[in-house]
Amino acid sequence: MNQASLLILTALTGLITSAVAEGGFCSAAPSIIHSGSETNQLYWKATNPTLSPSHLQDLPGFTRSVFKRDHALITPESHVFSHLPEWTLTSGAYLITPAMGSHFVMYIAKMEENSLSGLPPYDAERFIFVVQGAVTLTNISGTTHKLMVDSYAYLPPNFHHSIRCDASATLVVFERRPSSLDNIPNEQIVGSTDQQPLLETPGEVFQLRKLIPTSLSYDFNIHIMDFQPGEYLNVKEVHYNQHGLLLLEGQGIYRLGDSWYPVQAGDVIWMAPFVPQWYAALGKTRSRYLLYKDVNRNPL
Repeated sequence: MNQASLLILTALTGLITSAVAEGGFCSAAPSIIHSGSETNQLYWKATNPTLSPSHLQDLPGFTRSVFKRDHALITPESHVFSHLPEWTLTSGAYLITPAMGSHFVMYIAKMEENSLSGLPPYDAERFIFVVQGAVTLTNISGTTHKLMVDSYAYLPPNFHHSIRCDASATLVVFERRPSSLDNIPNEQIVGSTDQQPLLETPGEVFQLRKLIPTSLSYDFNIHIMDFQPGEYLNVKEVHYNQHGLLLLEGQGIYRLGDSWYPVQAGDVIWMAPFVPQWYAALGKTRSRYLLYKDVNRNPL
Protein backbone atom coordinates (compact mmCIF):
# COMPACT_ATOMS: atom_id res chain seq x y z
CA MET A 1 0.00 0.00 0.00
CA ASN A 2 1.55 3.35 -1.04
CA GLN A 3 1.68 6.40 1.22
CA ALA A 4 -1.28 8.18 -0.46
CA SER A 5 -3.56 5.15 -0.04
CA LEU A 6 -2.52 4.81 3.60
CA LEU A 7 -3.36 8.48 4.22
CA ILE A 8 -6.86 8.09 2.73
CA LEU A 9 -7.54 4.91 4.72
CA THR A 10 -6.42 6.63 7.94
CA ALA A 11 -8.68 9.60 7.23
CA LEU A 12 -11.73 7.41 6.58
CA THR A 13 -11.10 5.42 9.77
CA GLY A 14 -10.90 8.67 11.69
CA LEU A 15 -14.17 9.83 10.12
CA ILE A 16 -16.09 6.90 11.61
CA THR A 17 -14.48 7.28 15.04
CA SER A 18 -14.93 11.04 15.15
CA ALA A 19 -18.53 10.88 13.92
CA VAL A 20 -19.49 8.85 16.97
CA ALA A 21 -17.51 10.94 19.42
CA GLU A 22 -18.16 14.43 18.03
CA GLY A 23 -21.79 14.39 16.89
CA GLY A 24 -21.37 13.15 13.30
CA PHE A 25 -23.60 10.76 11.41
CA CYS A 26 -23.86 8.33 14.34
CA SER A 27 -24.50 11.04 16.92
CA ALA A 28 -27.37 10.42 19.30
CA ALA A 29 -28.05 14.16 19.71
CA PRO A 30 -31.81 14.73 19.71
CA SER A 31 -33.49 16.96 17.14
CA ILE A 32 -35.57 18.64 19.83
CA ILE A 33 -33.57 20.20 22.64
CA HIS A 34 -34.35 22.51 25.56
CA SER A 35 -37.66 24.33 25.48
CA GLY A 36 -37.46 28.00 24.62
CA SER A 37 -34.29 27.77 22.55
CA GLU A 38 -34.07 28.02 18.79
CA THR A 39 -33.06 24.36 18.69
CA ASN A 40 -36.50 23.41 20.02
CA GLN A 41 -37.74 23.59 16.44
CA LEU A 42 -38.92 20.38 14.79
CA TYR A 43 -36.48 19.25 12.08
CA TRP A 44 -33.80 21.63 13.42
CA LYS A 45 -31.09 19.10 12.55
CA ALA A 46 -32.30 18.92 8.94
CA THR A 47 -31.48 22.60 8.43
CA ASN A 48 -28.50 22.66 10.81
CA PRO A 49 -26.83 19.32 10.07
CA THR A 50 -23.58 18.01 11.43
CA LEU A 51 -21.15 18.41 8.56
CA SER A 52 -17.79 16.72 8.29
CA PRO A 53 -16.00 15.89 11.55
CA SER A 54 -13.79 18.75 12.69
CA HIS A 55 -10.51 17.03 11.83
CA LEU A 56 -11.66 16.58 8.20
CA GLN A 57 -13.31 19.96 7.60
CA ASP A 58 -10.09 21.35 6.11
CA LEU A 59 -9.35 18.25 4.02
CA PRO A 60 -9.60 19.43 0.40
CA GLY A 61 -12.27 17.64 -1.59
CA PHE A 62 -13.93 15.86 1.33
CA THR A 63 -17.65 15.13 0.91
CA ARG A 64 -20.03 12.27 1.68
CA SER A 65 -21.97 12.98 -1.52
CA VAL A 66 -22.07 10.22 -4.14
CA PHE A 67 -23.61 10.08 -7.62
CA LYS A 68 -24.01 6.80 -9.47
CA ARG A 69 -26.03 5.56 -12.43
CA ASP A 70 -28.97 4.40 -10.32
CA HIS A 71 -28.75 6.44 -7.11
CA ALA A 72 -27.30 9.53 -5.49
CA LEU A 73 -26.59 10.71 -1.95
CA ILE A 74 -26.45 14.51 -1.77
CA THR A 75 -25.20 15.73 1.60
CA PRO A 76 -25.41 19.30 2.95
CA GLU A 77 -21.74 20.22 2.50
CA SER A 78 -22.29 19.73 -1.26
CA HIS A 79 -25.31 22.01 -1.65
CA VAL A 80 -24.79 24.86 -4.09
CA PHE A 81 -27.32 27.67 -3.66
CA SER A 82 -28.17 30.32 -6.23
CA HIS A 83 -31.09 32.64 -6.91
CA LEU A 84 -34.25 30.73 -7.78
CA PRO A 85 -35.71 31.87 -11.12
CA GLU A 86 -38.99 33.78 -10.76
CA TRP A 87 -38.68 33.88 -6.95
CA THR A 88 -37.70 37.03 -5.04
CA LEU A 89 -35.18 37.06 -2.17
CA THR A 90 -34.95 33.27 -2.32
CA SER A 91 -31.98 31.01 -2.95
CA GLY A 92 -32.32 27.41 -3.99
CA ALA A 93 -30.28 24.24 -4.32
CA TYR A 94 -31.47 21.77 -6.96
CA LEU A 95 -30.72 18.32 -5.53
CA ILE A 96 -32.57 15.96 -7.90
CA THR A 97 -33.24 16.82 -11.56
CA PRO A 98 -33.80 15.03 -14.89
CA ALA A 99 -30.07 15.41 -15.57
CA MET A 100 -29.66 12.47 -13.15
CA GLY A 101 -32.34 10.41 -14.87
CA SER A 102 -35.27 11.39 -12.66
CA HIS A 103 -38.66 12.47 -13.99
CA PHE A 104 -39.12 15.05 -11.22
CA VAL A 105 -37.26 17.94 -9.63
CA MET A 106 -36.50 18.26 -5.92
CA TYR A 107 -34.94 21.38 -4.45
CA ILE A 108 -34.43 23.27 -1.21
CA ALA A 109 -35.74 26.86 -1.17
CA LYS A 110 -34.41 29.27 1.46
CA MET A 111 -36.74 32.25 1.70
CA GLU A 112 -35.58 35.51 3.27
CA GLU A 113 -37.61 38.28 4.90
CA ASN A 114 -40.35 39.61 2.58
CA SER A 115 -39.64 36.97 -0.07
CA LEU A 116 -42.12 35.67 -2.64
CA SER A 117 -42.29 32.51 -4.72
CA GLY A 118 -42.59 32.19 -8.45
CA LEU A 119 -44.82 29.74 -10.29
CA PRO A 120 -43.61 26.32 -11.42
CA PRO A 121 -43.07 25.69 -15.14
CA TYR A 122 -46.18 25.49 -17.31
CA ASP A 123 -48.13 22.25 -16.81
CA ALA A 124 -46.02 21.25 -13.78
CA GLU A 125 -47.53 20.23 -10.47
CA ARG A 126 -45.84 21.31 -7.22
CA PHE A 127 -45.58 20.01 -3.66
CA ILE A 128 -44.07 22.09 -0.84
CA PHE A 129 -43.16 21.01 2.69
CA VAL A 130 -42.05 23.48 5.37
CA VAL A 131 -38.88 22.40 7.17
CA GLN A 132 -38.10 25.66 8.98
CA GLY A 133 -40.03 28.89 9.64
CA ALA A 134 -43.48 29.74 8.28
CA VAL A 135 -44.99 30.91 4.98
CA THR A 136 -48.36 32.10 3.72
CA LEU A 137 -49.90 30.35 0.71
CA THR A 138 -52.41 32.39 -1.31
CA ASN A 139 -54.42 31.15 -4.31
CA ILE A 140 -56.00 33.11 -7.15
CA SER A 141 -59.27 33.56 -5.23
CA GLY A 142 -57.43 35.22 -2.35
CA THR A 143 -57.79 32.30 0.08
CA THR A 144 -54.76 32.10 2.38
CA HIS A 145 -53.22 29.33 4.46
CA LYS A 146 -50.47 29.78 7.05
CA LEU A 147 -48.03 26.90 6.70
CA MET A 148 -45.81 26.17 9.69
CA VAL A 149 -43.07 23.56 10.13
CA ASP A 150 -44.43 20.11 9.21
CA SER A 151 -47.17 21.67 7.03
CA TYR A 152 -47.43 21.09 3.31
CA ALA A 153 -49.39 21.93 0.17
CA TYR A 154 -50.03 20.26 -3.18
CA LEU A 155 -50.67 22.64 -6.11
CA PRO A 156 -52.11 21.18 -9.34
CA PRO A 157 -50.68 22.10 -12.75
CA ASN A 158 -51.32 25.71 -13.84
CA PHE A 159 -52.83 26.52 -10.43
CA HIS A 160 -52.06 30.18 -9.79
CA HIS A 161 -50.66 30.71 -6.29
CA SER A 162 -48.02 32.55 -4.31
CA ILE A 163 -45.92 31.67 -1.27
CA ARG A 164 -44.89 34.63 0.86
CA CYS A 165 -42.45 34.66 3.75
CA ASP A 166 -42.39 37.53 6.25
CA ALA A 167 -39.30 36.39 8.18
CA SER A 168 -37.34 33.38 6.93
CA ALA A 169 -38.24 29.83 5.97
CA THR A 170 -36.83 26.70 4.40
CA LEU A 171 -38.96 24.60 2.06
CA VAL A 172 -38.40 21.31 0.28
CA VAL A 173 -40.12 21.49 -3.11
CA PHE A 174 -41.03 18.79 -5.63
CA GLU A 175 -42.14 19.61 -9.18
CA ARG A 176 -43.01 17.39 -12.12
CA ARG A 177 -45.08 17.33 -15.28
CA PRO A 178 -47.89 14.95 -14.40
CA SER A 179 -49.21 11.93 -16.18
CA SER A 180 -52.81 13.12 -15.98
CA LEU A 181 -55.98 11.14 -16.47
CA ASP A 182 -58.70 12.59 -18.70
CA ASN A 183 -61.56 14.39 -16.97
CA ILE A 184 -60.18 13.77 -13.46
CA PRO A 185 -58.89 17.12 -12.21
CA ASN A 186 -56.75 17.46 -9.11
CA GLU A 187 -57.39 19.98 -6.37
CA GLN A 188 -55.24 22.03 -4.04
CA ILE A 189 -54.37 20.15 -0.83
CA VAL A 190 -53.18 21.78 2.38
CA GLY A 191 -52.40 19.87 5.54
CA SER A 192 -49.86 18.89 8.18
CA THR A 193 -48.22 15.59 9.05
CA ASP A 194 -49.88 15.22 12.44
CA GLN A 195 -53.32 15.45 10.81
CA GLN A 196 -52.70 12.31 8.77
CA PRO A 197 -53.57 8.89 10.20
CA LEU A 198 -51.06 6.13 10.73
CA LEU A 199 -51.53 3.47 8.05
CA GLU A 200 -51.11 -0.26 8.32
CA THR A 201 -47.73 -1.60 7.16
CA PRO A 202 -48.16 -5.40 7.03
CA GLY A 203 -44.91 -7.19 7.79
CA GLU A 204 -43.13 -3.95 8.70
CA VAL A 205 -42.53 -2.10 11.97
CA PHE A 206 -42.13 1.51 10.78
CA GLN A 207 -44.92 4.07 11.00
CA LEU A 208 -46.34 5.42 7.73
CA ARG A 209 -48.38 8.49 6.83
CA LYS A 210 -49.35 9.56 3.30
CA LEU A 211 -49.74 13.27 2.65
CA ILE A 212 -51.60 13.11 -0.69
CA PRO A 213 -54.84 11.18 -1.33
CA THR A 214 -54.35 7.73 -2.81
CA SER A 215 -57.06 8.26 -5.45
CA LEU A 216 -56.15 7.60 -9.10
CA SER A 217 -56.11 11.26 -10.09
CA TYR A 218 -52.80 11.79 -8.26
CA ASP A 219 -49.72 10.36 -9.94
CA PHE A 220 -47.35 10.69 -7.01
CA ASN A 221 -47.49 10.65 -3.23
CA ILE A 222 -45.36 11.91 -0.37
CA HIS A 223 -44.79 9.52 2.51
CA ILE A 224 -43.61 10.33 6.03
CA MET A 225 -41.90 7.28 7.51
CA ASP A 226 -40.83 6.94 11.16
CA PHE A 227 -38.35 4.38 12.52
CA GLN A 228 -37.44 3.92 16.16
CA PRO A 229 -33.77 3.13 16.89
CA GLY A 230 -32.93 -0.37 15.71
CA GLU A 231 -35.95 -0.66 13.40
CA TYR A 232 -35.42 -1.38 9.72
CA LEU A 233 -37.19 -2.20 6.47
CA ASN A 234 -38.14 -5.86 6.31
CA VAL A 235 -38.51 -5.87 2.53
CA LYS A 236 -35.31 -5.33 0.58
CA GLU A 237 -37.09 -3.25 -2.04
CA VAL A 238 -36.54 -3.46 -5.80
CA HIS A 239 -39.31 -1.79 -7.81
CA TYR A 240 -40.13 0.39 -10.81
CA ASN A 241 -40.94 3.50 -8.76
CA GLN A 242 -38.53 6.39 -8.35
CA HIS A 243 -37.83 8.02 -5.00
CA GLY A 244 -36.61 11.34 -3.71
CA LEU A 245 -35.89 11.34 0.02
CA LEU A 246 -35.03 13.95 2.66
CA LEU A 247 -33.98 12.65 6.07
CA LEU A 248 -35.73 14.98 8.51
CA GLU A 249 -34.59 13.50 11.82
CA GLY A 250 -32.15 10.96 13.16
CA GLN A 251 -29.49 8.87 11.49
CA GLY A 252 -29.03 5.41 10.08
CA ILE A 253 -27.66 3.24 7.29
CA TYR A 254 -29.08 3.24 3.75
CA ARG A 255 -28.27 0.48 1.29
CA LEU A 256 -28.42 1.56 -2.35
CA GLY A 257 -27.34 -1.02 -4.88
CA ASP A 258 -24.17 -2.64 -3.55
CA SER A 259 -23.21 0.39 -1.42
CA TRP A 260 -23.97 1.13 2.24
CA TYR A 261 -24.17 4.77 3.32
CA PRO A 262 -24.26 6.28 6.83
CA VAL A 263 -26.90 9.03 6.63
CA GLN A 264 -28.18 11.75 8.93
CA ALA A 265 -30.77 14.53 9.08
CA GLY A 266 -30.33 16.89 6.12
CA ASP A 267 -29.21 14.21 3.65
CA VAL A 268 -31.05 13.77 0.34
CA ILE A 269 -31.24 10.53 -1.66
CA TRP A 270 -32.35 9.81 -5.22
CA MET A 271 -33.29 6.23 -6.08
CA ALA A 272 -33.76 5.21 -9.70
CA PRO A 273 -36.11 2.41 -10.77
CA PHE A 274 -35.05 -1.07 -9.64
CA VAL A 275 -32.08 -0.04 -7.50
CA PRO A 276 -31.97 -2.35 -4.44
CA GLN A 277 -32.76 -0.26 -1.35
CA TRP A 278 -32.96 -0.80 2.41
CA TYR A 279 -32.81 1.34 5.56
CA ALA A 280 -32.03 0.77 9.25
CA ALA A 281 -32.28 3.41 11.99
CA LEU A 282 -29.33 3.96 14.36
CA GLY A 283 -28.71 6.15 17.39
CA LYS A 284 -31.04 6.84 20.31
CA THR A 285 -33.69 9.02 18.67
CA ARG A 286 -36.37 8.53 16.04
CA SER A 287 -35.52 8.57 12.34
CA ARG A 288 -38.05 10.32 10.13
CA TYR A 289 -37.85 10.82 6.40
CA LEU A 290 -39.97 12.39 3.71
CA LEU A 291 -40.22 10.25 0.57
CA TYR A 292 -41.46 11.06 -2.94
CA LYS A 293 -42.93 8.08 -4.83
CA ASP A 294 -44.62 7.99 -8.24
CA VAL A 295 -47.84 5.95 -8.11
CA ASN A 296 -51.12 5.06 -9.88
CA ARG A 297 -49.75 4.89 -13.43
CA ASN A 298 -48.92 2.00 -15.74
CA PRO A 299 -45.14 2.12 -16.44
CA LEU A 300 -45.88 1.99 -20.17
